[in-house]
Amino acid sequence: MFKTTLAVALVSVGALGLSACDVKKTQEGNITVPKVEVTKTKEGDITLPKYDVKTPDVSVGTTEKTVTVPTVKVEEKKIEVPTVTVTPAK
Repeated sequence: MFKTTLAVALVSVGALGLSACDVKKTQEGNITVPKVEVTKTKEGDITLPKYDVKTPDVSVGTTEKTVTVPTVKVEEKKIEVPTVTVTPAK
């Protein structure tokens, strides 16, 4: 159950991350798998696809707004607090 939930979460995060990008494939991929019996009869060749990825521009700034916030009033009061006196053993 945990593995399934984790896999779904990772796929969702990956899809969300790629949804804001502009991706254009620039080269096709190709894999030639070697045929192996006891010895190799053919060498393998792997060509990975190439992509141009353009990420969105993100600007972070601040703006001044007026909001209502609560205020706290502090006052001094005299109250009795417990005291502890410890006399070491002799």
